[in-house]
Amino acid sequence: MKKRLLVLAALATVIGLGLQSVDAQIKKGKTRPATTKQLMKGVVGVNCGALKKAIDAETVDWDEVALRAAVLNESGYGLMDDGRCPDGEWAKGAKAVQSATAEVLAAAEAKDVAAAKAAFAKVTGEGCATCHKAHKK
Repeated sequence: MKKRLLVLAALATVIGLGLQSVDAQIKKGKTRPATTKQLMKGVVGVNCGALKKAIDAETVDWDEVALRAAVLNESGYGLMDDGRCPDGEWAKGAKAVQSATAEVLAAAEAKDVAAAKAAFAKVTGEGCATCHKAHKK
């Protein structure tokens, strides 16, 4: 029970950090109008929270897990595209999100809850946290 509360608290912190504004997250791409802050709140935060909820459900909906992981995977590319990436830490975090969400997708295909949870921990711990440490104030 304590471990689950710790994981939920960590997730809430990561999502909350993703919703706060910072200088790097108000940047627009070179040609696209959405700000990074808008993408974080409207795409990344929503799907990250929904993925966690889907993986932790008593009965896992693997289609939902795969959907949310796939959208997060694509967001890793979108946050790098169109001149949005300000530095190497940003790129490292985005690539970690891409890699870890691919692991979540593989776990969903195998219907392996433990592997999905371990991969999701990488999404937030190696992906989101890497960039947030460098760019959150």
